[in-house]
Amino acid sequence: MSGNYLPARMRDHWWWRPGWRAGRSMYTWHVTFEDQPGLHDLVKGYQKVLAPLPGLDVIPIRWLHLTMQGIGFTDEVAPQEVADIAEAARKRLATCQPVPLSLGSTQVDPEAILLHVSPSGALNPVRDGVRAAIADVRGRSRVPETEDWTPHVSIAYSNSDGPAAPYAKALSTATSAPVDLTVSAVNLIELSRDTHLYQWTTKAEVPFFG
Repeated sequence: MSGNYLPARMRDHWWWRPGWRAGRSMYTWHVTFEDQPGLHDLVKGYQKVLAPLPGLDVIPIRWLHLTMQGIGFTDEVAPQEVADIAEAARKRLATCQPVPLSLGSTQVDPEAILLHVSPSGALNPVRDGVRAAIADVRGRSRVPETEDWTPHVSIAYSNSDGPAAPYAKALSTATSAPVDLTVSAVNLIELSRDTHLYQWTTKAEVPFFG
């Protein structure tokens, strides 16, 4: 089952956003899904019906993620700041409860195929905690803003311009049921995007058990 919004056309996701260039990486906070087999099966089902269509870079299962909050480019954030931000986040999230989520319905976005995350505000306390941790170390004015943050999990990125309708039609043929999972950690990662793929190394994992 797909979301109601459908753009007329897709566009290339891989344009160079401000500050990005080949070889540059960023420190950021993500939720990752290495140990979520139910989600993996759901994504594989959707990706199977999308596979015959051109214009998409399907995301390998190991690189599924939920983008939460950037920190800064790695050439602008000192390693000690990274360690201090991770420690500040551990303290701030120590009493945070694990977060139950449901993922299932899809949306064709102009640059990606997304899975909706519900409840949409369930991760707000976690994000507020990591934003506060960045402010603890770097100051509030240096916490990057993200307009209209809506949690989602992308399953494929558009790599060209073209009509969106074929993707929506393909997704409508997938048989799927929502997957329930629990998020109990957030990762501070070093993220790169040079090869039509977001890849990362984990610098710190911050669990929360309430």
